[in-house]
Amino acid sequence: MDVEIRPVTGIRDLKQFVAFPYRLYAGNPFWVPPLRFEELQTLRWDKNPAFEFCEAKYWLAFKDGKVVGRIAGILNNAYNETWKTNTMRFGYLEFVDDHRVSEALLRTVETWAKEEGAQSVHGPLGFTDLDPEGMLVEGFEELGNMTTIYNLPYYPRHLEKQGYEKDVDWVEFEVTVPSAIHEKLKRLADVVARKNNLKVLKVKRRKALLHTHGRYFTCSMNHTEVCTASFR
Repeated sequence: MDVEIRPVTGIRDLKQFVAFPYRLYAGNPFWVPPLRFEELQTLRWDKNPAFEFCEAKYWLAFKDGKVVGRIAGILNNAYNETWKTNTMRFGYLEFVDDHRVSEALLRTVETWAKEEGAQSVHGPLGFTDLDPEGMLVEGFEELGNMTTIYNLPYYPRHLEKQGYEKDVDWVEFEVTVPSAIHEKLKRLADVVARKNNLKVLKVKRRKALLHTHGRYFTCSMNHTEVCTASFR
């Protein structure tokens, strides 16, 4: 049966759009699901402030009466004006392992991009850089996190088959804390502490934390990419 692409026209369709990944990734131990209500708020035309400078359309792919994919086309006018470019974004891309599905979804966004006079399609991206972006190409066996996109291993192959090329590599690192301090580091720390009259602050009350500063970094060892395709 052929793939049918339907536009998302209301809240009911939008809820289907948000719900699809939960079925696609069911049982996957590495996918970290987004909060449904938060995703819905981001995608709603009447809720997301990004629609002050963005336009967006969403589509669902159906096969045998079931949702088998989704995609968003996003025109960020502020980005195009700032960077003197003319590109359409695609994002929120999810699909089953069927090249007919991924092709139909991407071609739908490309068709809209041409209608809007865009010269290229770029993604996966959200409305702004505050949204998850990129496509995982390595590290599929690592636990995802809520700040980056996790996708299934066949996704990059589908993008390449549809003529998309890698634009940039983003690399994430996992930083682990050792169970014990190395003896050399301990001696060095003692020397620095004595030389600079430093002391370890033992916090007993919450207010004491106001006088301390710290940053903690935790992420998965993943390898992501953004793809782009230009029209000829």
